[in-house]
Amino acid sequence: MKHDAPDEKSVLRALRRGVYKDCYLVYNRKSMDEAESQKNSITYQRRENLQFAKREHLPLADLTLTGLCKHGVISEKHSGFKESGDLVITKDGTAQYQIDRPKFLRLIQLLNQGQIKGVICLCWDRISRNQGDDTVLRKLRRAGAHIRFAFASYDNTSSGELHMDIDGMFAQHHSRVTSEKIKLAIKTKRADGKWTHRAPIGYLNQGNVDHKPLDPERAPIIKELFELYATGDWSLSDLVRHAAKQGLTTQPMRRPRSIDEILDDDGDSSNLHPKVTRPLQANYLGSLLRNPFYIGQVIGPDGVYIPSTCHEALVDRATFARVQELLTTKRTSIHYTEKLDHPFRGFVRCAQCRRVYTPYIKKGITYYNARCAPGCGNTFKNCNFDVPVR
Repeated sequence: MKHDAPDEKSVLRALRRGVYKDCYLVYNRKSMDEAESQKNSITYQRRENLQFAKREHLPLADLTLTGLCKHGVISEKHSGFKESGDLVITKDGTAQYQIDRPKFLRLIQLLNQGQIKGVICLCWDRISRNQGDDTVLRKLRRAGAHIRFAFASYDNTSSGELHMDIDGMFAQHHSRVTSEKIKLAIKTKRADGKWTHRAPIGYLNQGNVDHKPLDPERAPIIKELFELYATGDWSLSDLVRHAAKQGLTTQPMRRPRSIDEILDDDGDSSNLHPKVTRPLQANYLGSLLRNPFYIGQVIGPDGVYIPSTCHEALVDRATFARVQELLTTKRTSIHYTEKLDHPFRGFVRCAQCRRVYTPYIKKGITYYNARCAPGCGNTFKNCNFDVPVR
């Protein structure tokens, strides 16, 4: 007879009964600031930690919990340097602060409750890079929790504590230096006229801040949209319909992952959602038409637009200025790209505010709707031919 895998309730009950109190969990953490570091990849850490556990004869807890671990292995993609600045000190002398890493939080809860014996990780900077988490881990070690490292060993002497202090200090220092380098690089690039973010529709994003080439498919359509709106005869809704006919869509993007998907991340990139494109919306198009990026400008280090050195202008300044003028005055369109063939268009008006009844079709039936002015007393704002005339 084939037995089903135990459900999570039975696993949690086993944890509370102490079934895994002599076992270890493996903790792997990939910092989002180290995208190019293969040495610290989740796959590399998992392999080294599992080999260490086998070599040292450390029993692993073969448990799987949604949002925490799979077969005793925890994989988390989160910065270990950043920590919450909130601090609460209660009347009884208890100091509380927020732990930002959700999987790390559940791990230390299991250690604190004695439901597992310890945790295995690659080195100190994989499990912590800030003083707050360092303090929690040191208290757990003094309380009897086993924290083992595949690449380091700390004995219970003053020399071992000094070794741990040095490793923790260098882990924090490395994060501070990395943060400073990233900020300085971004500031320098912006001062040189580079664009450090994703380029808008009409340009290609090839992972290079020094060069944002024109998109051969989307750039001509974006340029035409600017020129059409500058005539004053087109509304944003008209342009959206026109862009849809031209096949214009947003750039391919992956949808944001849900909290459950983030917590269920095991380091495998194969579960990423495919990139999808979407049709333009009027408000999105309006923001594009206001973007000075299309006239060859980028935001400098002081927040002021400066000439770009990484891309060429798609729209001339005169057209762009005319578009901004029309957007500011909120001019309404007098041009229809495709007039719908409905009877009585423009003939039927509200007797009080004189606003027109606009025809539309729903489920094959032609209706007429009036968006009356504020304060209008008309209560008969929607009708069709089957409604008797009053």
